[in-house]
Amino acid sequence: MTYFKLYSSVSELPSSWDTLPIDDIFLKTPFLKALEQSSPSNISSYYLAVYSSEELVGIAIVQRVQMYLDDVFRQTSNKFFKRCGKWLISRIVKGNALIVGNLMHTGQHGVYFNSEKITQTDYLNVLSEAITELSQTIRSKFNKKIRIVGFKDYFEGDDIHINTVFFKRKALYKARVQPNMIFNVHSDWVIAEDYIASFNKKYHRRYRTARKKSASIAKQELDINDVQVLSGALYELYENVSDNAGVNSFKLHPNHFYQLKLQLKEDFKVFGYFLSGDLVGFYTLIRNHDKLETYFLGYKQAIQHQYQLYLNMLFDMACFGIVHGYTQVIFARTAMEIKSSIGAKPYDMYIYLKHTNNVIANTILRLVVKYANPIREWEERHPFKM
Repeated sequence: MTYFKLYSSVSELPSSWDTLPIDDIFLKTPFLKALEQSSPSNISSYYLAVYSSEELVGIAIVQRVQMYLDDVFRQTSNKFFKRCGKWLISRIVKGNALIVGNLMHTGQHGVYFNSEKITQTDYLNVLSEAITELSQTIRSKFNKKIRIVGFKDYFEGDDIHINTVFFKRKALYKARVQPNMIFNVHSDWVIAEDYIASFNKKYHRRYRTARKKSASIAKQELDINDVQVLSGALYELYENVSDNAGVNSFKLHPNHFYQLKLQLKEDFKVFGYFLSGDLVGFYTLIRNHDKLETYFLGYKQAIQHQYQLYLNMLFDMACFGIVHGYTQVIFARTAMEIKSSIGAKPYDMYIYLKHTNNVIANTILRLVVKYANPIREWEERHPFKM
């Protein structure tokens, strides 16, 4: 017999949760606990456990997202589209959404099932039942209707796309979103110099220029005490970059970086950039088995160009991945062109989405998704020797 249980806190999860053979730190309880302690104000996580004859055979993370207009649209949002977007969201999206996955990080970090114990079709059907029950619970407990249901993020070759019958029956449509930029580490790159030597003349010169401009920047890994002391400065720098995004669906909790460092310890890396003793930038990394996941970063906009802070961070993250033996560095979406200039390649990603009201609402929802996450035209760079 297959059945499910829903949990609203990590402390409630069964002990077998972390014993599942999952090579994804984002589905393990230390990360989930950190997220629970420091989620954005508009995001709450629920945890699904799927059982077959009392054996845990699958799990899922489902996030309830409350759409706050001031969080979605930032200071840099285009004024005309901001007005139109607010009008659309207030009528179509305003309310609650249930997202299968982690809205705060690019990639499929929301589902797992043991294919030897349960088929994907059966797993998805149980997941759908759980979403229905969770929707009813939220309606009765918070008096909020779930307007949107979504599954995120899947690569083109992921098996989930085989289940077209399931998605059609549940009226979930497939939409392409911005690609995930992934840096594949070559087998002959052992030290950073191997990577640098593979650049063609143009990009080798660009690398040298970036490093020269940042010569006066002191770089330092921050331990948990540093993260706690510098928590306010880290958050301010994060906001500088986040507010410049134009459209976003959440804002981090000010305590987020400290909680991640507290729970993940050495699996969460924070590196600070200092100029004359002042913190002017930082980036974070999550060690996820053989993959290195880039996480949130921040910097002072006023000096970003002068010291090429962002480009230097990209180089530093790539070099960290090479030196520490990772197969890939996941650079996530956004800023595709500059990420391709250091060697990352685009991999298309897809989401499944539906509005729970009617066909017209779903049609308008497609426009909202297109506006909030447009597929931008951009020129891929090719930095390596042919």
